[in-house]
Amino acid sequence: MIVTVALSVFLVIAEMPTPARDDDLLEQGYKDMYNLAFNEAHEVFQRWEINHPADPLGPASDAAAYLFSEFHRLNILQSEFFVNDSSFFHRNTGNPDPRVKREFQAALNRSRTLAEAILQRSPDDRAALFAIVLRLGLQADYTALIEKRYLASLDDVKQARSVAEQLLARYPDCYDAYLAIGVENYLLSLKPAPVRWLLRMRGAETDKTLGLAKLQLTAEKGHYLAPYAELLLAVAALRDKRNGDAQRILADLAARFPRNELYRTELQKAREGT
Repeated sequence: MIVTVALSVFLVIAEMPTPARDDDLLEQGYKDMYNLAFNEAHEVFQRWEINHPADPLGPASDAAAYLFSEFHRLNILQSEFFVNDSSFFHRNTGNPDPRVKREFQAALNRSRTLAEAILQRSPDDRAALFAIVLRLGLQADYTALIEKRYLASLDDVKQARSVAEQLLARYPDCYDAYLAIGVENYLLSLKPAPVRWLLRMRGAETDKTLGLAKLQLTAEKGHYLAPYAELLLAVAALRDKRNGDAQRILADLAARFPRNELYRTELQKAREGT
């Protein structure tokens, strides 16, 4: 009888769904975000915050979900925005959502407070430094791509790259941090030559080759930010008339994130353009 009961209990437990491990929560949140399941992403990231109240990556990740929801609502990540030189950096995409902006800024502020508290005790803390890189990059993206204040975003862009370099000097395997260097160099390299000269005079980096190399490194070895790096590499391939490379990247993204119609739509456009 005891053996039978024990076996029954074991079978019931075996049939129960395995709860997600705590360290899988952030990864699931980013998957939801790239799949355009923003409500689910917020729920996951906020659960992480509850479980890890001193970790700055939780609120920074929640801010990322707010940013990407605005990207989606305003169609900012449509590839023609990046490919068409006449619209790059100048397209009128609509107005920011005030509520989303408040929540976005609140999440960034929570992350900043937590990261600074950690760095006061441990100046080389890997997680805190990465949270700062992520926060600065998100703020720069919001300021530039949503609010269209490109010069105002430059200080955050440069600071994100500087902190990323500090982080990578000590932890070269923090591959997500290479995105900050890649985004600055690649996106700013697309500006006209006189503008690039002015940007360099203000301390910005505009090396296209370096930018693409860092984006490739994030795409190949990064974790949370790898899909974003992959999308930018697809954009770069389209701009350089390498439709085959763009199709390969977009097909992979579409397969991994089937709810994100952007990947499917742009894949079809790339196929029609060959």
